[in-house]
Amino acid sequence: MIRAIVTDIEGTTSDIRFVHNVLFPYARERLAGFVTAQQHAEPVKTILDNLRRETDAPAASTADLITTLFAFMDEDRKSTALKALQGIIWRDGYLNGDFTGHLYPDVLPALEQWKAQGIDLYVYSSGSVAAQKLLFGYSDEGDITHLFTGYFDTLVGAKR
Repeated sequence: MIRAIVTDIEGTTSDIRFVHNVLFPYARERLAGFVTAQQHAEPVKTILDNLRRETDAPAASTADLITTLFAFMDEDRKSTALKALQGIIWRDGYLNGDFTGHLYPDVLPALEQWKAQGIDLYVYSSGSVAAQKLLFGYSDEGDITHLFTGYFDTLVGAKR
């Protein structure tokens, strides 16, 4: 008997084009201004400190870190710090109604069926847990976060 299902997002529940053509450009356009404005406020301050440790650059300026973040985006690097910042920026987009989280048409019926069968549903994605909850909380089908038992991101390890 199946007791749990772990799903991904890109290409599984959502079209990869939504992530690459909507979410990534949205964050990229706003990243420098957002980080500059929020660098001394939490949680951005802690995220930048973590990025300094991640890159072994304890004296890196905010401008240096922004350059690093853009390089990480260009490389599609699964940096926990980058993913956290993207998630915070995307939150504004969801809340402002700039976009909704894309779901393939068969996703909601499948999730509801599995949940009705008593199967626990989890998400594991390279996007931060916060970003995952936003996508499913502001999806094309409304808030479907209640269907999931838990979420995992790069804090538990990289995808292989």
